[in-house]
Amino acid sequence: MIKKELTIRNHAGIHCRPSSAIIAKAGEFPGHEFALTGAKGTSSLTSILDLLALGLQCGEKVTLSVSGEKEEEAANILAEAVEFEYDFK
Repeated sequence: MIKKELTIRNHAGIHCRPSSAIIAKAGEFPGHEFALTGAKGTSSLTSILDLLALGLQCGEKVTLSVSGEKEEEAANILAEAVEFEYDFK
């Protein structure tokens, strides 16, 4: 299992558009298990609503955990998706 400490950089936090992109990236790695943990709980990155329920805001620290055959590649791609700035400044 790989764990990465990340920071939410999207100015509006993780709303519908970023959630959809993050869940889609996780879907590119079947057979892998994901967990994104913030102050309000943990999401398995299988449901947009589950991820939205974390209420992740800009500047918040989260932990991404990934396990599976290509966990290093998956962790790097998911980390990029979580920290990406989806909104215009």
